[in-house]
Amino acid sequence: MKNKISINSLYYEWWKNIDKFIFSLIIILFSTGLFFSLVSTSLLVSDKLDTNDYAFFFKHLSFVFLGFIIIFIFSSIDKEKLFKISPAIFLFSLISLFLVPLIGVEVNNAQRWIDLYFLPRFQPIELVKPFLIILISLILSSEKYSNIYFKYLLSFLITLIIALLLAAQPDIGQTLLIFFSWSVLIFISGINIIFLITSSLILFLVLYFSINFVPKFLYIKNRILSFFNTETGTHNAQSEKAIDSITSGGYFGKGIGEGTLKNRVPEAHTDYIISVISEEFGVIAIILILLMFLIFIYSVFKKVYLENDERTNLVLVGCISLILVQAMIHIGVNIRLFPTTGMTLPFISYGGSSIISISILSGIILNLTKRKIS
Repeated sequence: MKNKISINSLYYEWWKNIDKFIFSLIIILFSTGLFFSLVSTSLLVSDKLDTNDYAFFFKHLSFVFLGFIIIFIFSSIDKEKLFKISPAIFLFSLISLFLVPLIGVEVNNAQRWIDLYFLPRFQPIELVKPFLIILISLILSSEKYSNIYFKYLLSFLITLIIALLLAAQPDIGQTLLIFFSWSVLIFISGINIIFLITSSLILFLVLYFSINFVPKFLYIKNRILSFFNTETGTHNAQSEKAIDSITSGGYFGKGIGEGTLKNRVPEAHTDYIISVISEEFGVIAIILILLMFLIFIYSVFKKVYLENDERTNLVLVGCISLILVQAMIHIGVNIRLFPTTGMTLPFISYGGSSIISISILSGIILNLTKRKIS
């Protein structure tokens, strides 16, 4: 009886203090992903297994259910406790990233996943990203170190270690996303603009020489060249099919189940979900999804404006920037603004690792935007 009362009390306190509008947007975005997972994967499974099966949808549903448990956990714990445990979770996730070259699973010439008993093909970088944001924010706002350039250097070295591990997989998309997140955080922390430009130039030169002279990164050069040459490249052909599907869908789409992209492009329900949606539901559906993202981002930034704690501001801006840029890269790939990166669309794309990552980010955002208890 006491346990029931304590659980009810915990839930009541949680519900009373969270930002219900932001939480509602998170529910709507996840529900949108579930709906499109149902309509975009049921036919795919039927073709593969020769049966009317909803295996992908139910798997997606189970991950979303797990995601809401994660959201509740990370949004209900005390803020100071969250900051305290985050470095330990980051260290654990970093160790799992180190394990990828040793016990990782290779798919399509990329070794980015590890097989866990309860979560096959888990991508460790998805666990690293949320806690890297918190760790860098804690370093930059720390009063323990007075030299700001030491803070920049320490945060850069941590980011560089992760970037090198990602580049070895290879995963250039996540590598650039990690560096962008670091750049955003040091920029809003008040960095000297000359230092930022110099750092960016150094990173650009390192990337340029790596792509041109390191055999491991030759695939990046080939992908970029194929992006500009419309007649070559498998990934380029996938992007062409994706943009053709967007064009053929028009404003209002072909209708549920009438799209063909999900059967013509591998992993369309993850890497090309925007094109799948546009083909069947039209550009109008994409505009509505983008509008939901913009309202979500605006709602979080409004909270940042009212917040006085530097740590909280850095974490919130880092989390929302990560979501925004990942969404932009995904959409950019689908409309051929960027070469193929294999980047999922937050909340919407199918994939357990991606859902767990965005759930952690959502839990952190809800935690830091809670109503202050006086």
